[in-house]
This record gives sequence, structure tokens and C-alpha cells, in this order.
Amino acid sequence: MDAHKILQEEKGGFDFSNCKRNTHLEAAGFPAKKAMKTGTTICGVVFKDGVVLGADTRATEGPIVADKNCEKIHYIADNIFCCGAGTSADTESVTNMISAGLELHRLQTGTEPRVCTALQRLKQKLFQYQGHISAALVLGGVDHRGAHLHTVYPHGSTDSLPYATMGSGSLAAMAVMEAGYADDMDEEQAIDLVDRAIQAGIWNDLGSGSNVDVCVISRKYESGRKYLRNYKTPNERAFRADIAGYRFPKGTTAWLEETKRIFKSQIVVEEKKEEGDEAMQ
Repeated sequence: MDAHKILQEEKGGFDFSNCKRNTHLEAAGFPAKKAMKTGTTICGVVFKDGVVLGADTRATEGPIVADKNCEKIHYIADNIFCCGAGTSADTESVTNMISAGLELHRLQTGTEPRVCTALQRLKQKLFQYQGHISAALVLGGVDHRGAHLHTVYPHGSTDSLPYATMGSGSLAAMAVMEAGYADDMDEEQAIDLVDRAIQAGIWNDLGSGSNVDVCVISRKYESGRKYLRNYKTPNERAFRADIAGYRFPKGTTAWLEETKRIFKSQIVVEEKKEEGDEAMQ
């Protein structure tokens, strides 16, 4: 077996070999299915001691809410975290790959990972697949050069900003960010701003919802970060059975004549006579 075949058989990672086939079929009049609409609100802001990242916790499958409390803030390194919007499998896989690569780099060099290293690796990986990896990311971290916040788009382009939002709820979140951002905010102010921005996405975007997750990355913490899982739960639902005064005794519901007629026309009741007699309908 030649080397080319071995490489083809042992190819790992993402595989988009069907993309050219789909393009050819579309040109022949057989269009592919439309991409599934995804929904998320993620954001980040730089404050005087570090970075605060925030995300909602709703995962959707088209019109269905698949998970009400998923985690969208991904671990990259002890001093670097990343919020992901797009396809859940893509955001989780690409951040796991970069995290593993940075850990090997840390062990080899004996130095703390830098945010710019994570940014470069993420943008190269996404550009390599020309946007087919559906991962829009907000990367934040603190290293020896200070606090950094970046956005990474699915095609590999990046921005470096003091505050950023991404996802389908990003416009609502950005309105809050632009109105409330100030230079040299303290940690409490930054967390409050991120919380209000994520909640703006939760209430104004159908693809975003459930709870607010917050991650504070700062040198003041021994572990390098403070992860506030379910920092706010604005969509907490009380089941009707637990609501006082909602339970009714058996027989309370009125049996309407109209309901009786409908039931009689649709339901066939079988009654058994004495042994030997035929069943009567």
C-alpha cells in the first residue's frame, strides 16, 4: 500500500470531502438542505484586573430546545477561556483540540500559555477548513502582557476589542454593552454588565435562553479564574402541580353535553355478557 492510501485511510479530524459533491449536485439542480439555524448569546469585557466572559445556556435543534443548561464557556488553559456560538459539536471539538495543543506546548516549554498563541492556533484551524467548522468564538484570557479579549469568526478572521458579543443574540447584547461599558471597570461592574448583556439576548432572541454563565479570569484568584455556573436563572420554571391552589379534586371538571356527544361518536365501548353470549358493542 502506497503512502497516499495510508494517509487517506488514517485521516483524522474534520472531513469535508462531500462539499465538492454537494456543490456539483446543486449546480445540477439538486440543492442541499439549508443549514440549521443556531442560537446563542456570548460576550466578553475587559476590566482593570482581567476579563469577564458570559454565555447563555440554551442549546437548540432547529425549533426544539435540546438542552436548557448546556455549557458554552470552554476551557483552553488555566488562564484562557473561550465562549462558543454555532454548532455545539464544532465549538467543543475545536476548543478541545486547541486546549490539548496548548497543554503540550506548556509542558514542552515550561511557560504559561499566552492568549495570542491560542488566538493564532484557533484562527489557523478555522481558516484551514474555510468556514465549514461552524464555530464563532469569543476568546479571553490574562497573561504576562495583561488582559486580552478577541473574537474569532468561522472563516478565521479575528478582532481584538475591549468588549465583544457574538451569536444570534449579539445585537441585543451589544446594545447593552455599548450603553454600559466604561474604561477601568471593577470586577463587580464588569460582571453586572455581562449579566445584563446576556439577559438581553435571552429575552430578545428565540435561539438564546435559560440561564447566565459567567467566567472571571484574573490574577487575583489562585486558580486564575472564577467560574460562576448558573450565575443567574431568570427562566426558572415552577411546575404547575407545585403551584398552591392549582390542584383540583377529582370530578371538578364539568362534563359538557357537547363533549359527551363527541365521545359517544368516537369511542366504542365493548361490554361482555354472560358466558356463552357474544360480546356486545
